[in-house]
Amino acid sequence: MFKHMREDIATIFENDPAARSWFEVVFTYSGLHALWAHRVAHCLYQNRWYTTARITSQISRFMTGIEIHPGAIIGRRFFIDHGMGVIIGETCEIGDDVVLYQGVTLGGTGKEKGKRHPTIGSNVVIASGAKVLGSFTVGDNSRIGSNAVVLSEVPQNSTVVGIPGRVVKRDGVRVGRLDHNNLPDPVIDMFRQLQEQIEELKIEVAAIKSKSGGSQEHDAKNL
Repeated sequence: MFKHMREDIATIFENDPAARSWFEVVFTYSGLHALWAHRVAHCLYQNRWYTTARITSQISRFMTGIEIHPGAIIGRRFFIDHGMGVIIGETCEIGDDVVLYQGVTLGGTGKEKGKRHPTIGSNVVIASGAKVLGSFTVGDNSRIGSNAVVLSEVPQNSTVVGIPGRVVKRDGVRVGRLDHNNLPDPVIDMFRQLQEQIEELKIEVAAIKSKSGGSQEHDAKNL
């Protein structure tokens, strides 16, 4: 247990440049508090102390602003930055080395029973305000952009942005793991493509006018 706790603290130092000391991290990081409370609640949940587990998670939610259902499975070196408004559903499964920012929801899309929440692979970063909804997998090493709404499977090594979420980069140039503000913008890319097409059309129109003008001069000379 203490080994995991030390690893959790070390993970914060690795991912948050604002962390200054172990004392500060242990006593002021709500994401760490929520993770430790979840471990207790999850242990109670596995031993069928369901109500006690939910009470533990609700106390944690009240204290931290982070709601993690005690049934959720969370891997090692999990980091929630700031964390206010983070929601993790009951059947959610999270791999190792995952980073969540504030306002992230890992939820379901209906009242169906069984597996209804996403499975998050390892080394995934989900940026502020993103919503991942439904029973599907987000592949390893993927990145979800701020405020994206993801409703379907995400392949490994992908970058997803937009509403609904769409893959805009896969197995492409690697971007810094925590550089979640440096995501490609598909709308800007579309405008650039349109601008390029407009410029090409202008050149074609100018060429046609030039030929048309030359043809008219030739006809005038013949007359």
